[in-house]
Amino acid sequence: MSGRETVERLDRARELLMRALDGEITDAERAELETLLAADPDLRAERERLTRVKEVTMGMKPRNPPEELWDGYWNSVYSRVERGIGWILVSLGAIVVGGWAVWEGTRDLVADPTLPALVKVGILALGFGLVIVAVGVVRHRLFVYRTDPYKDIQR
Repeated sequence: MSGRETVERLDRARELLMRALDGEITDAERAELETLLAADPDLRAERERLTRVKEVTMGMKPRNPPEELWDGYWNSVYSRVERGIGWILVSLGAIVVGGWAVWEGTRDLVADPTLPALVKVGILALGFGLVIVAVGVVRHRLFVYRTDPYKDIQR
């Protein structure tokens, strides 16, 4: 038997072994596995080790964390959700107010009948886009400022 055939046989044996341990093996595969196990003592030893590992891990239970940890966890989740919703509302409000200002500033220009419709749409898109980008940049700068490790360094 060549080295390649040996590797393929060993891979097949391990695949069948895993299927057997997981309870997903057919009768034909079980017979094939038993034949492979009968011919290889190392494979039998590996099956015994894996069976013991499965028994031990199936009997394990995670420890419950202390109540203080849960309290801190839920407070943290609540704070993050609360802040996230707050920033969404602030951003939406700034975008709406900024959009209204853009509309008021360009209303006469957009109402001009001599201006093509595409240019009117472009002016409004540019104005509203600038408002959205400005709100995003200000929000980002506020977040970065709080965590910037170099903010207190003077040149």
